[in-house]
Amino acid sequence: MRYIFIFMTGLFLLGLTGCSSKKEEIYNKPAIFWYQGIMKFIKNGNLDKADDYYTSLSSEHIESPLLKESMLILSQAHSKEEEYILANFYLDEFIKRFGDNESIKYAKFLKIKTNFYAFAYPKRDQVLLDDTIKKANDYIKKYPNSTYIPLVQTMLTKLSLAQKSMDLQIISLYKRIGKPKAAKIYESRLKNAWYKNVKMIKPDTAWYRKIFE
Repeated sequence: MRYIFIFMTGLFLLGLTGCSSKKEEIYNKPAIFWYQGIMKFIKNGNLDKADDYYTSLSSEHIESPLLKESMLILSQAHSKEEEYILANFYLDEFIKRFGDNESIKYAKFLKIKTNFYAFAYPKRDQVLLDDTIKKANDYIKKYPNSTYIPLVQTMLTKLSLAQKSMDLQIISLYKRIGKPKAAKIYESRLKNAWYKNVKMIKPDTAWYRKIFE
């Protein structure tokens, strides 16, 4: 039994040494190694691992030109998986690190687009709706000649109509619970909006969502 115990202990320590060696192999790699790993893991659908490789790339190669592309690709990958907070994280990092006007213009457009797709259920996130509308209006004012303006305007129109729908429901709610003054605040906002006379088709809501909405 003694010899078996010594043998098993030796195997365990050997395993630890092997794991340690493998761990050491993924440090101090060239930027292209981390970048290719990011692309591989995105392709395989392993975004957690892709994030880890980005962390290594950004910490070991803070001046690498591959960082710029990696941030945008990871942002789009997370957005595709509906992980919008992480998508916006990479866009915020992109804006901080790459401050030229064209890059910021593109990244801010992507942030509006990401928030637009994050806004799946209007009744659940009024803050996100208001914030995205504000960002879209600011973008149009600041970059009137941007090639992305038509897309931003389209998203803004849809968001504004969603806001109208929400306001109408809030007005109805306040009237039902006997708060006419609160209802008038929202009625005033509707009165001054460009979409006040736009006729809307009530969207269909799945039965299981009606319970919560």
